[in-house]
Amino acid sequence: MSAPPRVLTVAGSDSGGGAGIQADLKTMLALGVHGMSVVTAVTAQNSLGVQGAWELPVAAVRAQYRSVADDIGVQAVKTGMLASAELVEAVAALIGGTDAPAVVDPVGISKHGDSLLAASALDSVRTKLLPVATVATPNLDEVAQLTGVRVETEEDLRRAAAAVLSYGPRWALIKGGHLTGDAVDLLTDGSQEHWLRSPRYDNRHTHGTGCTLASAIASHLAKGQSVPEAVAAAKKYVTGAIRAGFALGGGIGPVDHGWALRSPAGPGTASA
Repeated sequence: MSAPPRVLTVAGSDSGGGAGIQADLKTMLALGVHGMSVVTAVTAQNSLGVQGAWELPVAAVRAQYRSVADDIGVQAVKTGMLASAELVEAVAALIGGTDAPAVVDPVGISKHGDSLLAASALDSVRTKLLPVATVATPNLDEVAQLTGVRVETEEDLRRAAAAVLSYGPRWALIKGGHLTGDAVDLLTDGSQEHWLRSPRYDNRHTHGTGCTLASAIASHLAKGQSVPEAVAAAKKYVTGAIRAGFALGGGIGPVDHGWALRSPAGPGTASA
């Protein structure tokens, strides 16, 4: 039996299991790819917030990456929490030397408002990490943090995308989930535009949404889909995961990464 497509996540660990490495690997399993991980940081985290975070040494991150890439190989890479300028630059160099599409989720702030990226690392994200990204997937807070562009309407998504693309990723997916109305995202490479809309479900349990979406995109890219196809499929998957999100602990619960496995249509085709 041949191995399934292989996807490597380079991100922080979420001890509560809703986001980070844990969400990434659950998403990859649900979508039928083999997930592998490079842990960049360890967090003490639950439904109420982040109580502590400890980044790993650059040497440990580099060794994990090389161990996987040099032996097993990767067909897509996804990045999440990178914490410091040193880690951002090391990971950017590793991705730049890997012949595989890279989905960069420029994680800066957690769902609860906790900082997950040092202010000193922002310039490294702009000048080192975004230029090696196949797709960058910032939410509106991350767009403002990286570019200074503040999005208040759908029309502003175009300005946000142009600002992100100016740093060099091939595609920008600007996630408009913080706007009112339908959940609308804009995917563009500067010439093509793809507007992705889904219903907004009245469910506060959305922890891990960004990690899950980026991992789903990477999973579909590893299967050979084009960027627009991968993003559209990932949007359907994460919309279903948000709809099925559940309470856990005393705060914001996670999205349900396994919802598609219970759908008669299966993870690849289930509609949200």
